[in-house]
Amino acid sequence: MGDKMKQLIKNATIFYELQFVKKDILIDDGIIAEISECIAPECADFLYNFKDYYVFPGFTDVHVHLREPGFSYKETIKSGTMASARGGYTSVCSMPNLNPVPDSIPHLQEQIDIINKDAVINVYPYASISVNQMGEELSDLSGMSDMCIAYSDDGRGVQSDEMMYNAMEIAKEHNKMIVAHCEVNDLLEGGYIHKGKYAEEHNHKGICSESEWKQIERDIELAKRTGCAYHVCHISTKESVELIRQAKKDGVDITCETGPHYLVLSDKDLQEHGRFKMNPPLRDESDKEALIQGVLDGTIDMIATDHAPHSAEEKSKGLEKSNMGVVGIETAFPVMYTNFVKPNIITLEKLVELLSINANKRFNIGSEIQVGKKADLTVFDLNDKYVVNPDDFLSMGKSTPFEGAEVYGKCKMTFCNGKIVWEDK
Repeated sequence: MGDKMKQLIKNATIFYELQFVKKDILIDDGIIAEISECIAPECADFLYNFKDYYVFPGFTDVHVHLREPGFSYKETIKSGTMASARGGYTSVCSMPNLNPVPDSIPHLQEQIDIINKDAVINVYPYASISVNQMGEELSDLSGMSDMCIAYSDDGRGVQSDEMMYNAMEIAKEHNKMIVAHCEVNDLLEGGYIHKGKYAEEHNHKGICSESEWKQIERDIELAKRTGCAYHVCHISTKESVELIRQAKKDGVDITCETGPHYLVLSDKDLQEHGRFKMNPPLRDESDKEALIQGVLDGTIDMIATDHAPHSAEEKSKGLEKSNMGVVGIETAFPVMYTNFVKPNIITLEKLVELLSINANKRFNIGSEIQVGKKADLTVFDLNDKYVVNPDDFLSMGKSTPFEGAEVYGKCKMTFCNGKIVWEDK
């Protein structure tokens, strides 16, 4: 496709100005040139008739593990971004638990070089809060501020109050966000699933809810003191929801995310298989209900997948011994659409907010369907019903708790900067 091609999307239902309307979209050189009814087909070099399809702004996931550099046997930037495009995503933020950890300009640059070479969508890397994510010394936060989307030690909680305070001060100075995986190490006690009924009945070591919410509680106080913009990763407990709800009322500059699996599943759905093991773990049914309420009342701002691929061997050792982490970028929309929009728990508009708009606003990335904006779009057939089969995934990671689930909503095409990066053939 030449550089100056004009593409015309006709007859689709598009998400435009926060509602769904029937309009055509003309894309000129990767930019949305016109949105109106009945644009003449002669205007374009390529015509897509999406009569029964929906066109959304490309989704944004602020929590994705692309595993490169360092762990390319689990995923690569190429495979991870191709999987993202297939899931309808045009922007993702890549987590820092890599080798080398992006804790200095040269280390971060290593990742950026691969992104520039191999990524098929927009990738925004995090820089780590601490050197080698060890929690002992701050990374070169100031030096990396122009190269990263935000600072995170995801995979580990920052244990030192003083270190987190200092990181927030520097982040505030550079107008950057702290994005925190909240976990108090002293409370983990070797646990690997939720400390609840299933753990008790099946003789597993449990992770208590307090290990998550205690650190959120601390960070909220530090965010109040510093005025730093603060975002909480993958919340899973009812106490976390309540703390964040109250912090928002108190005027703290705070947002948070949760994942589809925490909203759809609880520890009563656990099976003795690695595909049900992630961190934080699937919690109690009451936690799931609180998370759903948090989505409904706006306490939870966005859905992020925490897409965390591992090798088949690493995920084949049951609940106790398998690595923590499941994949989710190719199933997030259909799982949420099937479980929340179809039964009228949330509207389709609300789902687009959770998967795209709110993340874009908070992280200042992504695009919307507006004239003059880049054409980051995804096209879905909401009536396409199928069974989740990990063998079909483009991700190298195949471990999902949704394997075998019947879902609605298939991504037909994804455009990033006007370029087709996924097409369902």
